[in-house]
Amino acid sequence: VIYPPHSKLTDKEKTNICYLSFPDSNSGCLGDTQFCFRFRRSPGRKVSLCCFLDQLDRDLPVCLKKDPAYYYGYVYFRQVRDKSLKRGYFQKSLVLISKLPYVHLFRTMLKQIAPEYFEKSEAFLEAVCSDVDRWPPPIPGKILHLPIMGVIMKLRIPTYRDKPGTTPIVQNMHQADVQISMALPTVHEVDLFRCFCPVFFHIQMLWELVLLGEPLVVMAPSPSESSETVLALVSCISPLKYCSDFRPYFTIHDSEFKEYTTRTQAPPSVILGVTNPFFAKTLQHWPHIIRIGDIKLPGEVPKQVKVKKLKNLKTLDSKPGVYTSYKPYLNKDEEIVKQLQKGVQQKRPTEAQSVILRRYFLELTESFIIPLERYVASLMPLQKCISPWKSPPQLRQFSQDEFMKTLEKAGPQLTSGLKGDWIGLYRHFLKSPNFDGWFRSRQKEMIQKLEALHLEALCNENLVFWSQKHTEVETVDLVLKLKNKLLQADREQLPVKTDTLKKLQTHINDIILALPDDLQDILLKTGTT
Repeated sequence: VIYPPHSKLTDKEKTNICYLSFPDSNSGCLGDTQFCFRFRRSPGRKVSLCCFLDQLDRDLPVCLKKDPAYYYGYVYFRQVRDKSLKRGYFQKSLVLISKLPYVHLFRTMLKQIAPEYFEKSEAFLEAVCSDVDRWPPPIPGKILHLPIMGVIMKLRIPTYRDKPGTTPIVQNMHQADVQISMALPTVHEVDLFRCFCPVFFHIQMLWELVLLGEPLVVMAPSPSESSETVLALVSCISPLKYCSDFRPYFTIHDSEFKEYTTRTQAPPSVILGVTNPFFAKTLQHWPHIIRIGDIKLPGEVPKQVKVKKLKNLKTLDSKPGVYTSYKPYLNKDEEIVKQLQKGVQQKRPTEAQSVILRRYFLELTESFIIPLERYVASLMPLQKCISPWKSPPQLRQFSQDEFMKTLEKAGPQLTSGLKGDWIGLYRHFLKSPNFDGWFRSRQKEMIQKLEALHLEALCNENLVFWSQKHTEVETVDLVLKLKNKLLQADREQLPVKTDTLKKLQTHINDIILALPDDLQDILLKTGTT
């Protein structure tokens, strides 16, 4: 059943969703299980992203921006014994498909509706959808109240302006409210400490592998463990965006199975979460494999575990651990390990442990990225080079050698006490998809900034006076160019003040009114569409 019935999915998408919505039979997930997956949209489909959602996307942190090529599936699966059924079990999944990566929000929502849906079936989904229809738009930074079957979820979607590592607290509503309310502390974060517990001693090495976009497989006993671990890995380099593909749960039926498991070429830059024992064989040639047992919160401190050799990984029953021959660039930070071990001994709540771990990853990523940010900012031309009568100047080219030279005085040592081969780590990173994605987005921002400064320079000129000194042909040319600038500012959402745009429109109108009537008529109609 698909609801709402008018939702359009291709046959390939439906097949992918069907296979990804159930745990592999060997997982033995009795009772209720929640997990999530991510799959490619079929090529050639009309992208129906409305401009409104795109505008909201601009205000989000990079890690929460939509990827138009992918959908997320959020699953609530129930398996209970039922002698009246032919197979002896009741097995059903309720799946929510969304372009938004709000894992915690949709998980909470499914927890509210799935158990009742399994009792009441389709008519209940109609009631759920009419609740969702009443939701306000997902505006970042606003406190949102989302009704869902008699409960109100209260939450806030982060914005790119939020200080990284801080989550503004959403308070629970006043008791006077008739409806029960639930304040969600986050819309997208997973329980980082719980996910990294099985590989506790290797967190820094895993951070390097994710940063460098290395091929990684997470082999887990169930989809909930594989999906949570993959999402935790992707989030550990925040505020950097992980730019390669990642699949929180991946099966042998996936349409990309052949592409990702072929031995004819090197494994792609992707993080896969798998549960089928068959993968222990098909992905043996992958360079980095994380094997996870059942995720339980440790009552005691995890034992020190060595990195295991890949040749020792024969089956999915192999001992939990990290199987790789990778040598980390940076020396190990013993401090974070001690701090988290102490937390386990003192029975510190897992949320508090996750906050410590998230802050650790954030400081590590920021120490790494600040020198790059600083160098890239220096590629921007000076404001005095911007002339209203010439095209905006070009950015200087990124030079690896030039950047490496800046590290001596302004490298990560300014903010991090960690020793090691930082230069080697940067060299490797500059070849990775994460650098490519990060640099492209910075480049786009800077080019837009130059366009905006150019617009402001034009506004500060006396354009009517200029037009009086030039021929009609040159003046018409200027008007058309200015109209194009206004359209571009709107289309590309350039960082320009509204007053600047109004001022430019006034300039255009004044120039047109100074021209002969026949030209006025033509120009007032041109470029307004």
